Formats: sequence, structure tokens, C-alpha cells
Amino acid sequence: LTRPVINAIIDNVFKMRGLGIASMEYVSLGKTGLKISRVGLGAWQFGGDVWGPYEYGVAKEVIAKAYELGINFIDTAAVYGRGRSEEFVGRAIRELGIREHVVIATKIPGDWHRYDDVLKASRRSRERLDVDVIDLLQLHWPACWHNVPICETMRAMERLVEDGVIRYIGVSNYPLQLLEAARACLKRSDIVSSQNRYNLIERDVEKELLPYLQREGITLIAWSPLAKGAVTGKYGPENRPRSDLRENEPVFYPDNLREISTKLIPVIRELASKYGKTPAQIALNWLIMHDNVVPIPGAKNAAQVVENAGAAEWRLSEDDFRRLTEASNSLVITYVTW
Repeated sequence: LTRPVINAIIDNVFKMRGLGIASMEYVSLGKTGLKISRVGLGAWQFGGDVWGPYEYGVAKEVIAKAYELGINFIDTAAVYGRGRSEEFVGRAIRELGIREHVVIATKIPGDWHRYDDVLKASRRSRERLDVDVIDLLQLHWPACWHNVPICETMRAMERLVEDGVIRYIGVSNYPLQLLEAARACLKRSDIVSSQNRYNLIERDVEKELLPYLQREGITLIAWSPLAKGAVTGKYGPENRPRSDLRENEPVFYPDNLREISTKLIPVIRELASKYGKTPAQIALNWLIMHDNVVPIPGAKNAAQVVENAGAAEWRLSEDDFRRLTEASNSLVITYVTW
């Protein structure tokens, strides 16, 4: 099937309430015209290495529910469980028979950005995903410790497009200056997306990167859109998460949680009550009110997918959006924890 046909399927099938499928909004991925859901599905948890053990059967249920609800954008990475997440995503999509209805994004770690390594890593990701072509291949983070020239990496990425291994190029965790440098290296392609940390608590992306992306028509894929659960009100200074990576995450240190729980959470909870939504849905809706932002919350089970999908197809009022923004502006968050 051609991409226009796939887009037509998305527009005309996913939105058919008569089939019991919830409505979902779609936006173009960068300037490609490829439609992706306004809320995607992050697949970090499928790796089973940092969020606790994870079974394939649960991953398949999560992807099946996401598809049912119109979520067609699935983001994974080679480092999630050393390929395990990619394998789970690819296997589930194959067994569900939905390859032509979903957009698959994965990422190459910054340690593998030499020319030959990029080619090798991308083909291994394609094998684990068991697809003919990867829709979006992203550079997971810059080659900070190996001094690989950006243009060397981008030449390899462009080669992958030309060889039909990938459709589009994206970056992740690149500051504006490196993003501009990467784009300048490309001769026949362009970068269509930038994946960055962005949520109601952590908004540094707004200082210079987000305005640039909006001006250039590049999609911002927001990772950690719920600040790993900090925006839901589940945690506080006396109730910090334990036994996973959040235990040492600066946002969850007592001083920061005190700021969040006293200044932001009360407003989120009030708006959740007003709109009949959950705190997570309020926080995600605030993100998608930025036109080019697509959050990719993870989901440990099908119920969380339902909650995440419920952040679309409605909007906070402008007054409530501003009020939530002002509450966020009042936070004093520090990353200096010792």
C-alpha cells in the first residue's frame, strides 16, 4: 500500500465509531504528510530493564489497545532492553496484522554514530522489528564521548534513506545548535522530528528549541510527557518512588516534589475535576495544545493506554491553559541534588 492509501485508512477507519473504535486526532510528521496520532505510544517499558519485568503478552495487549483507540505512532529504541523492546513491538505488530496501519519509530544510541555502525545498527533494528523499512530512525543522543563528526553520521542516515532502509530521519536529545549542524550536513533529506524531554515540570525546550521547531515545521516528540508520573500527584516528599530509575531522578527529590505538590498538583487536580479527566490527561492535553508537539507516554497495561488516548479530541480552555502554564512557571526545580 502507498502512504496516501495508508493515510486514508487512518482517517476513515480509526475514526469509525460504529466499529467501537475511539476517535483520535492526527497530525503530519514534520513536513512529510505522513499522519501520526496526536498521542503516541512510548515502548521503553517493553525492554524490561529499568521499569521492572515485562512480559510479551502484556506488550501485545498494550499495542492492540493502542491500535483499537487510533494510536498509530509507536516509539522504541535499540537500547531498550538491548533490542528486546524492538522485538516485542515487531512481533506484536506482525501477529496483529497491523503493519500498514502503524508508524514505527526507533533510535540508534549515540555510541553507534560512526558511518559503518549507523548502517549496521539500523539493519539490526530492522531485523528485530521484522519490517521492510523503518518509518522514522532517530539518533538517540549526540556522540558525546566518541567525537564522531556530525556530518559523518548524517551521511550514513541519508544513505539509509536512499537505500530504502528507513523513510525519514529524526534526532533525539539534540540541542538547537547541534540540530542546525546536523541539518546543514544533509544534501537530499531533512530532519523531520526532534525528540526531547518536555512536560509541565521540565520546560527548558521552550527557551530556544521549540520556537525553532515550530518555525521550521519539525515535529517535537515529547518524551517523559508525564515527568515519569510526577505530574499525576501520585508522589510527594514523603512518598517518593522506590525500586526503579525514578529513585535517583532529580524531579523526585524531596525539595522538588514539595514544589510540585504544593504549586502545580492542586491546579491539575482542580482542572481534572472540572473537565472530568484524570491528572495525566490534563497534563498531556496541555502538551498537545502546542501545535507541533506529539507526546509519547508509556503504558504498562491496556488501562493506561486508554487513559493516555483520552487526552486527545478535546481542549483546555485558553484561560485554563494559561492558568496551568502560570502554575508551572512558579516552580523552582533544581537538578543539584548533592
